[in-house]
Amino acid sequence: MKAYVSSVGFTAVADHWGKSLLDIAYEASTAALKGSPRVKPQQVFVGNMFSAAGAGQEQLGALVADAVGLAGVPAVKVESACASGAAAFNLAYSLVKGGVIDSALVVGVEKMRDVEPDDITRVLTLAESSEYTQFVGASFAALNGMLARHYMEQLDVTRDELSSLPVLDHANAVSAEHAQFRKAITPEAVARSGMVADPLRLFDCSPVGDGAAAAVIVNDKAAGTTKGGLVEVLGGRIATSEFSMYGRDDMLRFRATEDSFREAMQQAGLAQSKLDFLEIHDSFSVMGALSLEAMGLSKRGQGGMDAKQGKFDLNSELSVNTFGGLKARGNPIGATGVYQIAEAYLQLTGRAGANQVKGAEFGATQSVGGIDTTSAVHVFGRAA
Repeated sequence: MKAYVSSVGFTAVADHWGKSLLDIAYEASTAALKGSPRVKPQQVFVGNMFSAAGAGQEQLGALVADAVGLAGVPAVKVESACASGAAAFNLAYSLVKGGVIDSALVVGVEKMRDVEPDDITRVLTLAESSEYTQFVGASFAALNGMLARHYMEQLDVTRDELSSLPVLDHANAVSAEHAQFRKAITPEAVARSGMVADPLRLFDCSPVGDGAAAAVIVNDKAAGTTKGGLVEVLGGRIATSEFSMYGRDDMLRFRATEDSFREAMQQAGLAQSKLDFLEIHDSFSVMGALSLEAMGLSKRGQGGMDAKQGKFDLNSELSVNTFGGLKARGNPIGATGVYQIAEAYLQLTGRAGANQVKGAEFGATQSVGGIDTTSAVHVFGRAA
């Protein structure tokens, strides 16, 4: 049995002050459903982390299903910190590919801008240990700052090298209509931006924003009811590592990403050299660099250097974060993994506009919860 993404929908990542959590989820969902008008999803999966704190709302599965005219269909919310959207997609993909159901709607949604900055910091720390990390008051920015300092000192990584992925992201986001920050930046601008958690500066960190993205998934039985534009899901895996980075033998080894990427590529039957593009989880610049290294696309300590030298540019053999990544497209937590999947769909159906990777046939997405605590990787191919 094969599984396909048959259509996608999404909002721009922005400050949606005049819209509710349900409003933007509805907007993305209905756009995806409109692209597959003869498909009635047999299950709904909603990826989200912030709804209780940000909107005072749970039961998102049933809420979204009812709003889009699917009341009565099984519907659930899936939470896996920043990987919530990708985890929701993986559950749907597994059931559709296994033939348990023939179709599903996956929605990732997050309304972050309605939450005060201090509360955002607090909610994000819920992805870390309450007994240890939260107890001492360490924020995710602080943890990533410590990781970045360790990375730079242990592997002799320079400030300019650390800045290179944010610079790449912003260059790609200039022509991405749904991106939150469509302005190019320089390494000097990154290095001069305000300090957040030494050595990480403001432009090393993904922003706060609102957004929703959705995808319809079908298998062979339902594929004939679509109106074209199929993208095959060739593989998908979720892996976990030791919960907190300070409990690992090597904090600079992203073992969950290593495992999920290797297993997803094996399932797809692809060598990494076949990938034309990759959407990675760079919530902080150090996360992006270590992710590239974990996937074997850069040598240890060389992720930033490779980006600086143009190895991952839009017109390179392997393009990374083709619509701006988490740093510039934006990172509405629970929706981010589904945005990546929607962007992969656009690339493989030739609908990426000015951000199109020429001749793209295969791509992959990587979404992370925590500091590589959970990693979800999916591999996609242009449908024959």
